[in-house]
Amino acid sequence: MAKKLNALKKIKFYHWIILSIVLVFIVLINIISSYKYVRIDMTTDQRYSISEGTKEFLKDSSNFKNRMSIKIYLDGKLPADLKLFQNTLKDKLLDFKEIVGDRIEYIFIDPNEGEDKDNQALKETIYANGKGVLPLDIHFTEKGANKQLTVWPGAIINYGGENVNVIQLLPGTTPENPINESDLNNVVVQGINNLEYELISSMKRAMQKKKPRIAFLHGHGELKKIETYYARALLKSDYNISDVEIKDSIAALDNFDGLIIARPKRAYSDKDLYVIDQFLLNGGKLMCFLDGLNMSEDTLRKRGNTYTTRHNPKLNNMLFDYGITLNADRYVWDKKCNLMIFPQLKNPKQSWHYKVLAKSAKHPIYSDFLPPVLLNYSNEVKFTNKKKNKFFPILTSSPNSRTTNMTPIISFQEIKIFKKEKFGNKKICLAGIVEGEFTSHFKDRLSPEFANNPESKFITKSNKKGKLLLIGNGRWVANDYDSLYNNKSGKYEYQTKNPFQGYSPLEYDFDLLPYMHRRQLPVSKIGNQTFLENLVNYMMGDHSLIQIRSKNIEFRPINRKKVEQKGQTLKLLNLLIPVLSILIFGFVIDYFRKIKYAKKEKN
Repeated sequence: MAKKLNALKKIKFYHWIILSIVLVFIVLINIISSYKYVRIDMTTDQRYSISEGTKEFLKDSSNFKNRMSIKIYLDGKLPADLKLFQNTLKDKLLDFKEIVGDRIEYIFIDPNEGEDKDNQALKETIYANGKGVLPLDIHFTEKGANKQLTVWPGAIINYGGENVNVIQLLPGTTPENPINESDLNNVVVQGINNLEYELISSMKRAMQKKKPRIAFLHGHGELKKIETYYARALLKSDYNISDVEIKDSIAALDNFDGLIIARPKRAYSDKDLYVIDQFLLNGGKLMCFLDGLNMSEDTLRKRGNTYTTRHNPKLNNMLFDYGITLNADRYVWDKKCNLMIFPQLKNPKQSWHYKVLAKSAKHPIYSDFLPPVLLNYSNEVKFTNKKKNKFFPILTSSPNSRTTNMTPIISFQEIKIFKKEKFGNKKICLAGIVEGEFTSHFKDRLSPEFANNPESKFITKSNKKGKLLLIGNGRWVANDYDSLYNNKSGKYEYQTKNPFQGYSPLEYDFDLLPYMHRRQLPVSKIGNQTFLENLVNYMMGDHSLIQIRSKNIEFRPINRKKVEQKGQTLKLLNLLIPVLSILIFGFVIDYFRKIKYAKKEKN
């Protein structure tokens, strides 16, 4: 009997030791977790992880010389979709703090909490006459009654003691045009996709003391200012955007970091080419969007065919010397192309092989996650000196593509030919970059008097590494516009043409949007907008945002039919399975304990 009692005491002592160890382990884990935030992301799209570009930015202590405070006005009683967005935002900020530490502080504020006077004053402050956080009005039905909820899905960054930047995390609305609760999920999904980019880009802007300067060149029939309205709107938050004409001034480009030449139609003089040449050799970033051929799509639609003529702005010879050139006489045909509407045909919706859907050539500017870039009537880009500098293809056609004859006649009849056409297995480059040190196009071409004159500031080789981008398409960055009569000024003024609110002309094919709106076609997104932002950031030396913007989180929507059919069953299973599992587990443990102690009593 004494032996049995001693054995039982030893077992109880052993159990107490095990229990103590478990308790100590749990306490230690809780203590460590309160200081260290750790999370393992096992999703395929890494939706719960921050990108490498974000990590590099946050780890750089020089970026956080002052403390950053973020006030987020999205709190209180929220719909489930907004609660998901809020939790995602909190997780993202926790990830940031894990790297930066107490250099970032944040607080969630409910603008509807407290007295009405104080709430109204706060809302007017954060709204700032439309320049601050914009409200989001949500229309929903509750117990048969129509109701409207207003939330403020934005934040204000305070860096260095001043409210320096506003983050609009979700799009704003007006009370007259609220969003329906059924559409809220799509808005939240898009917001979660853009969340990391919006946070990091806003932080960078808050810290930025001086914006790089980019100029659109004019004076040679380039795209008008109104034609690049949307492109400018995308870039102006990170860059100072200007317009410039050279006008025989050697110093015309001295104060600019980047230069965009968008679809010139008239020839450049040697003086203008000289200024551009020296801009590149002094470390400038030159971005050329060129159309080698001119054609009228309006004529094509009316007559069914049109001729093409050669654009010759005299840039190509200079670009050739830098290591890149345009196959200016031929368009690219591609099997992977967008639709076009041909009203004259029985079946008006046809694949139009000149509307190339270009994809990535394995360069960080463009991710495979992004939609294709739409390039209408494009020319091939070729590299002429691959040994001298770094060269990178950026966009290519599909393997099922080829070039046309020289200065082709474009006709609707090509649709029949195109369907029977057999293509090779070779991709065609449509956009490329050359980086490094360049030799002047004007070396050995200038008179000694001019070349040796100190006022000419002539250099024959790069004194800084430069970048040159060439895209064989000038119209891809343009938007439509109307010329409208202004009664006050008594003049015709330009106005951007955007009949479909919520659609950006750099994200959708505007030729197809009227049909998409009537649900005759699926709304197919194009990646021109993101591609433009990425390539300008890359050219200007800011690589940190490219990977973030290119990240895509795939949300799988709930099958509502299955929910209606099996919803109650699934709820019941979710309720019963855990309870049954615990009961079964308890019975099993009790059963084995009885067997164990029954054996000991026999012994």
